[in-house]
Amino acid sequence: MPEGPSLRKFHQLVAPFVGQLVVKVGGNSKKMDPNMLEMLRLQDSQVHGKNLYLNFGLGKDLEPPNSLQLPKHLQKEVNLPKKTNNHKFESTSRLGGQEVPSSSSDIKASELGEKEKDSVNEPWWLNTPINSEPWLCFHFGLFGSVRANELSRATKANKRGDWKDPSPRLVLHFEKGFLAFYNCQMYWCLGPVVKPTSDILSEQFDRRQALEALKQANPVCYTLLDQRYFSGLGNIIKNEVLYLARIHPLSLGSCLTSLNLESLLDHVVSFSVGWLQKKLEGKPQHYLIYQKEQCPAGHQIMKDSFGPPNGFQRLTWWCPNCQLKVVSEEPNEVQITQE
Repeated sequence: MPEGPSLRKFHQLVAPFVGQLVVKVGGNSKKMDPNMLEMLRLQDSQVHGKNLYLNFGLGKDLEPPNSLQLPKHLQKEVNLPKKTNNHKFESTSRLGGQEVPSSSSDIKASELGEKEKDSVNEPWWLNTPINSEPWLCFHFGLFGSVRANELSRATKANKRGDWKDPSPRLVLHFEKGFLAFYNCQMYWCLGPVVKPTSDILSEQFDRRQALEALKQANPVCYTLLDQRYFSGLGNIIKNEVLYLARIHPLSLGSCLTSLNLESLLDHVVSFSVGWLQKKLEGKPQHYLIYQKEQCPAGHQIMKDSFGPPNGFQRLTWWCPNCQLKVVSEEPNEVQITQE
């Protein structure tokens, strides 16, 4: 599924529509009635980890805000178009008439309360407190995307040999242009409910918290995909940063030195920001090891599925020559093996 940098790109596409009225809706969503969005105004948009949040309301006199496509700290590192304005990344949402700080990270539909679950197929105003403002959360599938003022076109024939264009899950027509959402899950919620300190592209990303998580006696490839500490980090980033840091994916964090872990964390941030830079410039990201057969040094790459016991197993690529596994047979004995 799209990772943190892709979500930031989606957010950039959505930002110009904030403040506009939804005049027409479409799409093939079966989980919610798109018509409930008609004549609502898009009041805010936020991205947290791998989720995009859109805030809708009935405000008649809402002025379009000075939207910014990226957090302030990333504008210093990423070359944005000159016309972008300053904007504070973390905004607030009003719940029941009170202002509540918004936060960031992944949340799943299964983690919603019964109220939010029940409201998926009903208009939001039937199930939310008076004066509350609804947020529509988008969680994208493996090939999920957002397009502004254009529809996705088929790039190859399907299994039946037909050149059929992908069908958007939701299309929002505004006074000026439209947004099309593909291959995504949508559900109503009362706003982002998780912390920005876990978001790898957030100004508030907590390195100390991330390092403490990495130090645990778990394979680092498991920890990197834990959205509680590395929200927005997906399988591509995981594979690439482990190779850049020369760390075997199954090395236990507790067996690695502080220097190793600091280096890994540096690569997490720098690779993510660099990938975002390329996306904003319309350039492709060239991978060093992800889905490759040889590493840049010419060594044969190995591939296997790793994941926590009884958890989701993710394909992992690594070089047994460049990424030596660190294991500990005794509490104070660290050994390097080659696999």
